[in-house]
Amino acid sequence: MTGSVRESRYRVEGMDCASCAAKIDTAVRRIAGVEDVRVSVTAGTMTVRHADGHEIGPVVTRKIGGLGYRLSPLAGTAAGEARGARDHSCCDHAHGHDRSPSGDKRIHAHSGEAPPPVTGSDHGSAAAPWWRTVKGRLVIACGLALAVAYGAGQLLPAAEPWMFTLAMLVGLVPIARRALMAGLAGTPFSIETLMTVAAIGAVFIGATEEAAMVVFLFLIGELLEGVAANRARASIQSLTALVPKSALVEIDGRTSEVPAESLSVGAMILVRPGDRIAADGVIISGESMVDEAPVTGESTPVRKEAGDRVFAGTVNGDGALRVRVIAASADNTIARVIRLVEEAQESKAPTERFIDRFSRYYTPAIVIVAGLVAVMPPLLWDAAWGEWIYKGLAILLIGCPCALVISTPAAIAASLSAGARRGLLMKGGAVLEGIGRITAAAFDKTGTLTEGKPKITDLVGFGLAEAEILRHAAALEQGSSHPLALAIRTRADADGLVLPPVASAKAIGGKGIEGSVDGVGLFLGSPQAADQRAPLTTAQKERIAALHDQGKTVSVLVVDGRIAGALAMRDEPRADAATGLKALSDAGIRVVMLTGDNHRTAEAIARPFGMEVHAGLLPEDKQRIIRRLKAEGLHVAKIGDGINDAPALAAADVGIAMGGGTDVALETADAASLHARVSDIAAMVRLSQTTMRNIYQNIGMALGLKAVFLATTIAGITGLWPAILADTGATVLVTMNALRLLRPSGSA
Repeated sequence: MTGSVRESRYRVEGMDCASCAAKIDTAVRRIAGVEDVRVSVTAGTMTVRHADGHEIGPVVTRKIGGLGYRLSPLAGTAAGEARGARDHSCCDHAHGHDRSPSGDKRIHAHSGEAPPPVTGSDHGSAAAPWWRTVKGRLVIACGLALAVAYGAGQLLPAAEPWMFTLAMLVGLVPIARRALMAGLAGTPFSIETLMTVAAIGAVFIGATEEAAMVVFLFLIGELLEGVAANRARASIQSLTALVPKSALVEIDGRTSEVPAESLSVGAMILVRPGDRIAADGVIISGESMVDEAPVTGESTPVRKEAGDRVFAGTVNGDGALRVRVIAASADNTIARVIRLVEEAQESKAPTERFIDRFSRYYTPAIVIVAGLVAVMPPLLWDAAWGEWIYKGLAILLIGCPCALVISTPAAIAASLSAGARRGLLMKGGAVLEGIGRITAAAFDKTGTLTEGKPKITDLVGFGLAEAEILRHAAALEQGSSHPLALAIRTRADADGLVLPPVASAKAIGGKGIEGSVDGVGLFLGSPQAADQRAPLTTAQKERIAALHDQGKTVSVLVVDGRIAGALAMRDEPRADAATGLKALSDAGIRVVMLTGDNHRTAEAIARPFGMEVHAGLLPEDKQRIIRRLKAEGLHVAKIGDGINDAPALAAADVGIAMGGGTDVALETADAASLHARVSDIAAMVRLSQTTMRNIYQNIGMALGLKAVFLATTIAGITGLWPAILADTGATVLVTMNALRLLRPSGSA
């Protein structure tokens, strides 16, 4: 029997670049019992998958602490609650309980159990000002030591080398310690190692002033990396600030203020005008305009009324709402978005995996090249040893891979965060890259291209005024929950009609509904059923047939034995369907409709868009067509919202779920549109392509700067100071370039 495993999640302080993440990953993987490690630089988190029964927390904390980082377990995970479980173990034994800590994720072989929720509280408070951080204090101490060394050197020139050496040691000792721990943990060629070798080497050849300055510049570079990383991290973490800290709960007719995180499913909360909504829920009573821009990116406030769903963090407008909570704080929409983005940031894109593999060979190669530059000219051509050792040390610094390694994950993380804030959710760098390569987009019809609920499109009078047709039809349908009945009542409400009472209302299976108003008999049903009660004229049949040809469902009203009129209904395309599909077509992407609806209705919806249509499909048929498109050499995205879309979503190269869809579709898909707009698909494609351009720019900057300074160093034009700037400067430039993706336009 296969043993179970657990997942523990930690916050890592001081992890500011991909090289840091690589050191942590390597070190933790060497710990006994660890099966897998996922590290997110931008989120500042680490997830450790380990064998059940191994208490790895203290070992992980000690190992990571030795590398110069601080580790804290996240609440709601196995690691975060292990201490609490130990504290309560006495009580558990006393009551005969044998349970695992709350929040412990146990995954048995082949189980599909979901990971523990990540709550907003995982993100901690905002980052401290730079001068209060460990790196900030070290920069200040090293800078002061450098200033003192310079002043002492002016007063005592003979002691100047010793003064600068002491100033260098203020900054180098912590760096050397981290280098030693990284080497013992399995990363011998770390940036700290190269920095330590270069600084000590510079002292031995008499360049003590430059050695001290290089260490100082290195520390400044690290500090700038941290500031840039915190800025990227704040983009997604700021979502947690959208949820209010407290909520007004109704209990037995009285309201009381409680912490929002304590709200349980089923609780009733009161949301006053202007308040932020504290939890995901359904409106029980009240009507108001709700600003969903903070969560979905929808710029226009949306009218919400009883029965509509609202999201935590959105802003109530002009009316009071009573809302029933449908999700705990750890599982509300914002928490799910944050969890999705952080998990996505922990998964590596293909480009990132290639750069990681490249850097594993690149850094040792640079060390060899630096060694050859230092010793070969003096040995072969009797060149000066001091000059070429100096150049070799400079090459060591130029060759640090930080900027190259961070080039991809910085852009991916910024792009995922920017997308999430606009309602575009993508589950990792591989998905983000894949969306930009799609050449075919297959859409479901109902709920994806269309709104997912029918609306009255035509009121046709056959002897009765349109308003009267609607009033009588809505009166008959007052007690029905059928989608067509809801469409009729919604239109009547919108038109402000007062409905008369109906007597003897009765549904007639498969035909319609009948009743009477003020003693006058009414019937509303299919054209065939109506024709049996009152024969339709040829002109009336032709009018109804024309409506059917447009993909509309027609109900005929019979009043007192005479044909009075007809109501045509259709699930209408989304408002942005035309522009969204045109944007995809203009980008050279083949657009296809896959639907289980009949051919006539599907053709009527697709005709204005010029789409290729496949109708009357079962879920397995949709999956088969997706596979056929892939066999034609197309990179296929499937966009859907229902359970019957799940097989096709899984079969596609990229599966995209509409936000209003089922949880099955959202779980199966690789990406999701939170506000369910067709135009979001083209927006995802543009974001992906912009991100890839940004990544190529970053790689070009990282390698280009190194190539330039490598040439100028060998030529004797530049030395150690520019060398360290070529490394840390390139890293900061690459990170700042990636952060441009956080702009609202996402342009890069």
